[in-house]
Amino acid sequence: MNKLVIGNLVHRPLRSLISAFAVAIEVIMILSITAILLGKIDGFKQRQNGIGMDMFVRPSTANNFMGMSSAGASIKVADVLAKIPHVVVAAPVNVQLTNSLDSIYGIDFKSFNDLLPFTFLSGTSFQGPNDVIVDDYAIDGKKVGDTITVMNHPFRICGVVAHGKGGRKFIPIETMGALSGTEGKATMFYLRTANPPQYQEQIRKDILAIPGMSQYNVATAEEYTSAISPSHLPFMSTAIRVVVGIALVIGFLVIFQSMYTAVMERTREIGILKSMGASRLYIVSIVLRETAMLAAAGIALGVVASYVLSAVLQARIPTLDFVINFPWVLKAVVIAFVGALLGALYPAYKAASKDPIDALSYE
Repeated sequence: MNKLVIGNLVHRPLRSLISAFAVAIEVIMILSITAILLGKIDGFKQRQNGIGMDMFVRPSTANNFMGMSSAGASIKVADVLAKIPHVVVAAPVNVQLTNSLDSIYGIDFKSFNDLLPFTFLSGTSFQGPNDVIVDDYAIDGKKVGDTITVMNHPFRICGVVAHGKGGRKFIPIETMGALSGTEGKATMFYLRTANPPQYQEQIRKDILAIPGMSQYNVATAEEYTSAISPSHLPFMSTAIRVVVGIALVIGFLVIFQSMYTAVMERTREIGILKSMGASRLYIVSIVLRETAMLAAAGIALGVVASYVLSAVLQARIPTLDFVINFPWVLKAVVIAFVGALLGALYPAYKAASKDPIDALSYE
C-alpha cells in the first residue's frame, strides 16, 4: 500500500508540492503570529526583570502596558515611598508611547540606576536636558554625540547601554514632562526593597495606608509580570484565534480540493482495486495515507521555514522580539495535521463509495 501511496504522489508532483506548501504556509502563519505576539510579551517581561526592581507601584488608572495611559502621579510620591521602612530605592518613571509604538522612558537617572546600574557600552549618563541614552538594539548605526529625534524633538545621544533595562530609549524625566504635558508627573514607581520577599507584604500595607494612596496598585515584580499574559489580554487571545482559524481553513480547503481532484482522476484505478476485492476501508486508508504524507512534509517544511525566518528577523531586526514559542510548535503541528485529515475525509468517503462497475466503465 505504501508503494501505491508514494507512487500516486510522485505521479502528480506539482499538485503534491502545492498541497505540501499550503500546509507549510498554514504552519508558518500560526507560528509567526504567535512569535510576534507572545514574543512581545516575553521580551517585555525580560526587560522589566532587567530593571532591578522587586516591587511596583502605580496609580489605579494606569495600564499594565506602560504608556497606554498618561502619567497620573506626582514625582514627589517617590520621596514618600523612599521613607517607608525596608524600601531601599524608589524610582519614578514617566513612560510615553510614541506613534511608532516605541516606549520612551523618562527617568530620574540616579534612582533608576540605583535599582540596577546601567551597563554603559560607550558614553555617559545625562549631561543636559536634551540628552538621550539608547540601548545597543536601538542605536541604529549611530554613535555617541549623534542627534536623533525622540517624540518629535532632537536629542543628543550621550550614552549607549546594554539592552534589557525596561525601555530602549531613556530621557530625563523633567524633559519627558515638558514634552508630554505631564510636568512633575510619573506613570509608575519602581522599588528595590531589603531582603525580598521578606518585607514586601508589610511594605504593601504601609503604602496603601498612606493618605491618598489607598487606591494605588502595589505589586511584587512576579505579580506584575505574571499579569502580562494572553489570558489577561483579550485582544491578543482573539488575534491568535483568528489567525489560527484562517490558517486552518486554508489548509482544509487546499487539501480538500487536491484530494477531491485526485479521487476524480483515479476513478478507474479505484474501480480496479475494488474489483480485486479492496474494501472500503482499504480505499479510505489510501486517501488518508496520501494526505498524511503531504501534511507531514508540509508541516516539516513549515516548522523549518519558521525557525529560519525567526533567525533572519532576529539578526536584522533584534527589537522585533520574534521568538517562536515551542508549545505553539506542537499545537501548530496538531492543528495542521488534523485540518489536513478533515479536508481529506469527504474525498476518501467518495472514493470508497464508488461502484466498481461504474468506475471500470468510467472514461
